[in-house]
Amino acid sequence: MKAVVRQNFDASVDAYTTYERRTNRFTSLARLLAAEMTARTDGGLGTVLDAGAGTGVSTRVFAETTADTIALDISREMLRKIDSTARLQADFDHLPLRDQSVDAIAFTASLFLVPEPATAVREAAKVLRADGVIGAVAPLGWFRPDGTDVFEQFERESRSPTDTSAVEEAVAGEFSTSTGTWKFSTTAENIRLFHAIPAMAARLYPKLDTEKRVRRARELLGSLDGTFEQRWRWVIGVPE
Repeated sequence: MKAVVRQNFDASVDAYTTYERRTNRFTSLARLLAAEMTARTDGGLGTVLDAGAGTGVSTRVFAETTADTIALDISREMLRKIDSTARLQADFDHLPLRDQSVDAIAFTASLFLVPEPATAVREAAKVLRADGVIGAVAPLGWFRPDGTDVFEQFERESRSPTDTSAVEEAVAGEFSTSTGTWKFSTTAENIRLFHAIPAMAARLYPKLDTEKRVRRARELLGSLDGTFEQRWRWVIGVPE
């Protein structure tokens, strides 16, 4: 499973960059998450582990609030795009850090990509200092103005490897949590661009190879038209 995730994201750098340049979505999520996490600290975030840093979009946001940011990702090709901070290629289940060595851990649009988020959160709890803070963001989907799911009209659902509720439960299993929902206006073209990212096209066609899954996603969403709402769930955890 982890090897597949790594391969998917290694193949996603260019499409990921294209989507972010058009929507600024992951930058926005990171800024909102950083604000929520900072609000729950006394003296700022300190040393931040950006877990699932990707191409460094979220890393750059957190670097604005602290000089000490560590970018961690399973994808070597994603990490190659980051040159302004410490980088670690690793998975969430085995963090190559000392116990209680970081002040904050951010899973900006990443924790829902692992099959067992509870394992990842337990590992995060080990390396987090006693007065630290953890934050995670996970997708709730795309919705029409009447509140119906965009994918109700299609034969496929856009599904994460792990359900958002499991992400919430994983963080709540180790920390005292607060949660909320962020909503963004988006377009049919942006939804198509999201699913043109090979790692995200796997939400629709996980068993197909990279080229085929992206082509099938494009075909599936070709008739989609209009303006929609994208929803993301956030959860912040602090030690109990």
